[in-house]
Amino acid sequence: MTLYSRARPLAFKLPAETAHDLGKRTLRAAQSTWPTRKALATAYQYTHPALEVDLFGTTFPNPVGVAAGFDKNADVTHALEALGFGFVEIGTVTPYPQSGNDRPRLFRLREDEAMINRMGFNGQGMERVKSRLETDGTPGFPLGVNIGKMNSSSESEAIEDYRRVFDRLSPFADYVVVNVSCPNTPEEFDEGSPEHLRAIFEMLEAENDAEKPILVKIGPDSPDDSILDLVDIVQEFGLDGIVATNTSTTREGLESPNREEWGGLSGKPVEDRSTAVIRMIAEYTDGDLPIIGVGGVDSAGAAYEKIRAGASLVELYTGFVYEGPSTAKQINQGLVALLERDGFSSIEDAVGADLE
Repeated sequence: MTLYSRARPLAFKLPAETAHDLGKRTLRAAQSTWPTRKALATAYQYTHPALEVDLFGTTFPNPVGVAAGFDKNADVTHALEALGFGFVEIGTVTPYPQSGNDRPRLFRLREDEAMINRMGFNGQGMERVKSRLETDGTPGFPLGVNIGKMNSSSESEAIEDYRRVFDRLSPFADYVVVNVSCPNTPEEFDEGSPEHLRAIFEMLEAENDAEKPILVKIGPDSPDDSILDLVDIVQEFGLDGIVATNTSTTREGLESPNREEWGGLSGKPVEDRSTAVIRMIAEYTDGDLPIIGVGGVDSAGAAYEKIRAGASLVELYTGFVYEGPSTAKQINQGLVALLERDGFSSIEDAVGADLE
C-alpha cells in the first residue's frame, strides 16, 4: 500500500476542487527548492531509452503527459517534471482572467473511476501565465500550451482571443493546442463549424512566423463523419496533430450519485470511445497525422492500448487524481515491460501496431 493510497481517503473527504487546490499548493511548495525537487525526481522519475519519442521537433523523455486542466496557470510544471511525466499541457489559457462557472464545479465519481467538471475556462489569463513562465523558467521537458477564448466572446471576438494568447505564449511552447471542444463553456456559436475552424486556422497560419507546432483538441461525442470532416480541415491547413479526446457529455452506464451533474465526463467511462476515435483518425490518415491520446489513461495497459491504436503520446488527468504521484513511474515501467513482451524496441515502433 502506497502513502498516497493511505492519504487518498482523507483527501477525498474534501470537496474535489478544494483537494485539487491543496494538492497544487503542495506541489508548488515541493518545486520551490532544488533539494525538494531533487527528492521528488529521485523517488518518482523513471528513464529508459525505449520510452523516448521524437515529435514536433523535440524529444519527449517518455510518452506520458499531464492533460490540460490540471495545471491551468503553469503553477507546477517543474513539480510535474520531477514526478516523472514526459511533458505537460498547461491551460486552457484565455486572454484575460475569468472566474469560470460557480462552485461546486468538479465532482468525483468514485464508483466509475471518473470525474465530471464544469470549470468553464477559469484561469488567471495570459499575462499572469507569461509572467510565471518567465519567473519560474520553462521546465526541462516539453511544454504544451492549450489556448481558448473568453466565455463572453462572440464568434469574431473568439478569433482575436486565440490570436492574442498564441502571440503571447507560443514563444514558451513546444506545441500549441487550440481548444474548440470544451463542453463547459457557453454555446454562443458553433465552435466546431468548418467556417469557424477555417477562420481560426487561417489566422494562426498568418501569425505563426516561428512555425510552432499547432494541434487541435477534439471531443468524443461528435458522429464519426463530423470528426473526419474536421480531420480533413486539419490536413488542409497542414496542422501538426490532433489531441483526442476532450471530455464527454454522455452518462451511459454510470453508477455514481454524481452522474447527474452537468459538465464534461473524464476517466474510465470515456476510455473506449477515446481509443476508438484515435484508431479511426489513425486509419483515416494512414498514421501520418500525430495524435495525442487522452481519456481513461490510468495504467500502462490503458496507455499502451492508445499507443497501439495510433497515439504517439498520451495524457491523463483523472488517472493522476485517483492513482497519485507515482502514476507516471508506474505507467512508464509497465510500458517498457509491454514493449519487451511484444518485441518492440521503442514506443515509436509500437505506435499504430493494431491498425490494419
